[in-house]
Amino acid sequence: MMGYYGYGYNGFGSFMFIGMILMVAFWAAVIFGIIALMRWASGKPLNIEYKEHASKALEILKERYAKGDIDKKEFDEKKKDLS
Repeated sequence: MMGYYGYGYNGFGSFMFIGMILMVAFWAAVIFGIIALMRWASGKPLNIEYKEHASKALEILKERYAKGDIDKKEFDEKKKDLS
């Protein structure tokens, strides 16, 4: 007599599939978290539009320096912060 488990089916096949999906999602979240942490630690933002905003901010900073709103020391400090 083969019994209930005679054909190797234990009734948890669908749960194993869900487990695999959850495992892939977990590791994807871990990898994304590590990449985000490394970018945050290096000071690089996660968004792609940063370079566009930084160049606009640098242009505004140059205009303020040209108008005389800020002095050379303040210009250099803010330029360093932007780059």
